[in-house]
Amino acid sequence: MSPFAQAGWHPGRVFGQYEVIAPLGRGGMAEVVRARTLAGPWSGQMVALKRLLPELAQVPTYVQRFAREGDLATTLHSPNIVQTLEVGLFEGICFIVMEWVDGRDLAQVLRKCRQRHIPVPVDFAVYLAHVLLGALDYAHHATSPKGEPLGLVHCDVSPSNVLISRGGEVKLGDFGIARVRSPGGKEAQLAGKPYYLAPEVLAGEVSQGVDLWAVAVMLYELLTLQRPFQGRDPESVFSAIEAGRWRPLREARPEAGPALDAALRRALDPEPSRRFGSAAEFSQALEALYDERVGTPLAIAALVRGLFGATEEAEG
Repeated sequence: MSPFAQAGWHPGRVFGQYEVIAPLGRGGMAEVVRARTLAGPWSGQMVALKRLLPELAQVPTYVQRFAREGDLATTLHSPNIVQTLEVGLFEGICFIVMEWVDGRDLAQVLRKCRQRHIPVPVDFAVYLAHVLLGALDYAHHATSPKGEPLGLVHCDVSPSNVLISRGGEVKLGDFGIARVRSPGGKEAQLAGKPYYLAPEVLAGEVSQGVDLWAVAVMLYELLTLQRPFQGRDPESVFSAIEAGRWRPLREARPEAGPALDAALRRALDPEPSRRFGSAAEFSQALEALYDERVGTPLAIAALVRGLFGATEEAEG
């Protein structure tokens, strides 16, 4: 029996005004399902329904963290960020309702490319990074309902949190471990996936620059189908990150060109002060490095369809 069924989170289950269709994922704090809206302004629409695990519903720390995620998500309204539709409480359990992005996440795309030894077109990769940086530029400048700058940092920009719809839309999701400005910019613990952590995060420093670093890592991964910083375990990955030990793009994907190689070298410089100063600056540097006739949503949609095929795409 699956964890979803054990928890009573099974297909056909009605949770408030939502009918569960199928499980999407389960983590240490929450689980997500695809659901159909039965009433209200989104009646009939498919949504992604995320709820705090029932066993954590009485733990104040988890309840506060989950509620904070919902409150934060409702302040963000960008076409390239997964939209939050509702935050609520039902049967004593906190839940968040998000738009359903019918498609694949970037981790699935990369996995399929590796399996089939298909290199990602350079224009596709650069365009996708450009779009993500635009979404981050918006998020980094987000304000509270009172108009106060939040100083938001996503902290978990990674392929599994980048969704690509059937129409080729690129959307950044999961602000579950996002940080807002805090005195000194220090964090007590690591957050995010090891391969995508900036060197300063390992020392407890969290700034908006760590999101730009993660985009640079993903861009390299898209272009080479390999992560720049590798190791047998998190400790060896951290060692490679801190030492700035990675194979230059000019060796791993020569046809990407010297300008893109230079942009990545700057974006992955171990010293934060030598990197791009903002998402907008990084985005502008990439803007001239892809062909707008090739790097488009339609081209991305065609690539994903070609990788997965109609049957497999429908099952996803």
